[in-house]
Amino acid sequence: MDMNVFRAAQHPGWPAHLGPVRVAAGQVTLRPVRLRDASAWARIRVRDRYHLEPWEPTGRGEWEARNHPSNWPSLWSSLKAEARRGAMIPLVIEVNGTFSGQLTVGNIVRGALRSAWIGYWVAKDVGGQGVATAALALGLDHCFGPVGLHRVEATVRPENLPSQAVLRNVGFREEGMLRRYLDVDGAWRDHLLVAMTVEDLSGTVVDRLIRAGRATPS
Repeated sequence: MDMNVFRAAQHPGWPAHLGPVRVAAGQVTLRPVRLRDASAWARIRVRDRYHLEPWEPTGRGEWEARNHPSNWPSLWSSLKAEARRGAMIPLVIEVNGTFSGQLTVGNIVRGALRSAWIGYWVAKDVGGQGVATAALALGLDHCFGPVGLHRVEATVRPENLPSQAVLRNVGFREEGMLRRYLDVDGAWRDHLLVAMTVEDLSGTVVDRLIRAGRATPS
């Protein structure tokens, strides 16, 4: 068997270049993480600490040290390794070609389950302008299309109302409360569980956004 064909069958959907979709902030696209993303990643993460830290898993050491450019190569290598074995799809969110966040599909399970989780973060200066919604729509359409998943889920803290709105906008439904689910910002936090299955879709998620006036085709 041709090994390229074997890899494509084993790990569908990676690498991926998705979009564009146009929203208020500009043209949103998704692409694979790159080694040379270190400085852009670190700059945004350090600058937007108080925008991001309350919603992210507790880490060891100071925020600035954890998000220093020197830490990106090992993180990038780990993300790429997970992608190559078919367990993850790590993508960069770009707005008008500029690094503006990340979207990750993780814990991809095949077989009878065919499920994964999806998560994201976006830079503060593009928040509230449709970027996260467009990125999620692109990621979900990829999951339910080329990746071949049946179910995608996400979790969000009850206090994070903007993120809950983003998840509702792309069609996630609430399934319940996970008590003391994740160690986030220094404590075990409750999270809402939301999910979507392929049966919930009529057309694509991007089409849904366009019909609702939340995005325009590019």
